[in-house]
Amino acid sequence: MAQFTTTFSSYDALGIREELSDLISNISPTDTPFQSNIGSEPTGNTFFEWQNDALAAAAANAQIEGDDQGNTYTTVTATTRLGNYTQILSKDFLISGTEQALNKAGRADERGYQAAKKAKEMKRDFELTLFANTAAAAGSDTVARASGGLTAWSKTNVDSSNTNSVDPVWTSAPTGTRSDGVQRAFTETILKAVMKLCYDAGSEPSMLSVGSFNKQEVSAFAGIAALRSDVGGAAATIVGVADVYKSDFGDLAITPNRFQRARDGHFISPELARIRVARPHEIHEMGKTGDADKFLMTFEAGLQIDNEGGFGLAADLNTS
Repeated sequence: MAQFTTTFSSYDALGIREELSDLISNISPTDTPFQSNIGSEPTGNTFFEWQNDALAAAAANAQIEGDDQGNTYTTVTATTRLGNYTQILSKDFLISGTEQALNKAGRADERGYQAAKKAKEMKRDFELTLFANTAAAAGSDTVARASGGLTAWSKTNVDSSNTNSVDPVWTSAPTGTRSDGVQRAFTETILKAVMKLCYDAGSEPSMLSVGSFNKQEVSAFAGIAALRSDVGGAAATIVGVADVYKSDFGDLAITPNRFQRARDGHFISPELARIRVARPHEIHEMGKTGDADKFLMTFEAGLQIDNEGGFGLAADLNTS
C-alpha cells in the first residue's frame, strides 16, 4: 500500500497542538528508614548532652550472718556525660516572576512544586548525615558545625577487617572517625559475631541496616529459609523492614537503606537513638531585589545515641 501523492498528512500540517501530559515522573527514592524508626525531640542548644550509667558487673555475693560492714564502702561511680552538635542543612531556589505566572503542565504553582521537591531532597540529605562517618565538630564563623554520624559513634560492638581498620576514638562526643579497612564478604559468621558482642554488652538490636548489595548477601545466607520469617506482629513496627532474621539473641529486621555507606552494616536499637531538633523544617522568602522570588529552606538537628553499646557495626563489607 502507498499514499497518494496529494495526501495532506500530519507531516505536512502546521499548527498541531502540543500534547504534554500533566504527569511529572520522578522515581528518586525518598524512603528514610533510620529517621522513620527513631524518636525526635527539641534541643535548646547547638551542643546537646545526656548521661549514661551502668550497673556493676555481676559477682559472687554471699555474706556472713550478722556481719559488721565496718568503715569499708564501695566507691560510687559517676554517670558519663555525652554530647553531640546540631548541623544546619539548607536548600534554596529562585523563581522569576514571569515563570511563576505562566501556565505550566503538571504544576499550577512553581514555588510550591519546588518547595516540596527541596523538602524531599533535604530529608535524603539528613538520612545520609545520620549515618555518616563524620566527626562531631563545634564549627566556627568560617567552618560549618557538624553532627557526629552513627558510623563515627560506633566503637564498641564492631566486627571489622584485620587490615587497616581502626575504630573511632572518643570520650564524651564522637569527635573521631573510623579508618576503613580492606573490604571482605559479609557472612553469617560476621552477623552472629556482632549480635553476640551486642548481647554481651547488654543490648539486643532489633534492626540491621545495610545497602542494597549486602541486603542480597544476607538473603543468600546458608539456611536462610529457616532463619527468616515474613514481617508480622512486633516486627511490623520496624519501618522499611523486608525480612526478619531470627538470631540467638532476638529477631533482627533486615532493612535496606540507600543513604548509608554501602560498606557498613549497622545493628540498631531504635529506642536508643533520637533526632534532636534545634530548628524544625522552615521555608523563608528572602528579600526581593529584582523580578524574582528567592527562597531558603532550613533545618537544624543532630543525632543523639543514648548508649553506644546498644548498637553494633559490621564494618569493611564488600559493596559489589
